[in-house]
Amino acid sequence: KKVTRGKPVPAEMSSKRDEVMATMQALRDEAAPLLTLLSDASLVASLRSERCFNLHHLQEHHSVTVDHVRALGKHAKFTFDCGDYASAAGLLGSFRLLTPNADEAFSAQWGKLASEILQGSWDVALEDLGTLKDSIESRSSSSPPEMVLQQRAWLMHWALFLFGNHTSGRQLVGDLLLSDRYLNAIQTCCPHLLRYAAVAVVTNPRRRHLVKELVRAIAMERPVYADPVTCFLDDLYTSADFDQAQAGLATCAALINADFFLSNAEADFVSHARLHIFESYCRIHERIDLTSLAAKLGMPRLAAEKWIVTMVADAQLNARIDEQSGQVILGVQPLDVYQQVIEKTKGLAFRSYVLAQNLQQKEQQAIMQQGEAH
Repeated sequence: KKVTRGKPVPAEMSSKRDEVMATMQALRDEAAPLLTLLSDASLVASLRSERCFNLHHLQEHHSVTVDHVRALGKHAKFTFDCGDYASAAGLLGSFRLLTPNADEAFSAQWGKLASEILQGSWDVALEDLGTLKDSIESRSSSSPPEMVLQQRAWLMHWALFLFGNHTSGRQLVGDLLLSDRYLNAIQTCCPHLLRYAAVAVVTNPRRRHLVKELVRAIAMERPVYADPVTCFLDDLYTSADFDQAQAGLATCAALINADFFLSNAEADFVSHARLHIFESYCRIHERIDLTSLAAKLGMPRLAAEKWIVTMVADAQLNARIDEQSGQVILGVQPLDVYQQVIEKTKGLAFRSYVLAQNLQQKEQQAIMQQGEAH
């Protein structure tokens, strides 16, 4: 009715609808015994709690056959194609648990994730994302490497829907993008996802320790892919070009605002990006002119001074503002505890390996000397 706007429905559309409804009814009839069982929510809940919701048990006690399960899979897919995503999610979840075919169960996981995303069930979608990730990794040893790479790439692209819609999406999806295997997949076949990894890291102070690894990947992929967000991090941390980084902030804001998956992150990114500029600038200066720093932050001098006071207090920096000289005076910044642990243990594995090798060589030499003495 919305398409035709009050005009008579075309005959071919009515015919198509009748055809779809007939197909839907035929699929329901094929899976009728199983659909009847699934309609009893209390029975299904009881079977699941007793860990009896499986094909073997249903065959013995409820006359469900493999053909019924196959018909359920067809019905679930057709329901998804018709746009009834709530029903499709439930049917695909049941089909995944009942089908004896591992590949069909894996495909059903993708369908269920898509259904939850399309109906905006973000909490359930996040759970499905984690389950699907585990399935991909568990199948990686028996699947061709190029297929595993493709599946990881697909998973990251589907995860973008949660990036701005789930309350913890930016953090959790960022962790996925920056895990070793998935960052490798990004560099191999989808470097455009570096933009989302960059936004996740910049806007989350708790992920500050991942900046170094991310910047390394961005620098490597810059000849292949670059956008204002990735260039901002590369200019700031690789080239230490503060002017260029600041000049690119406005372009970053425009890009993020235009990006479907990032449109709610613009203000958050700009404020945190200024903090990155401020902290990086502070590391290499003992005295900073307020007027110069305000220009690099892209803020009026008075607003920049208030912002700096807040940042110094929040970040507990060893710094103060000298009103007479109009400068920020910085003391030596001690490494945070996390960074100290990293620095102390950076070469621990290598030193342990060398020590073990030396002990083994001494042991072999002692055995050889004993042999020569005899």
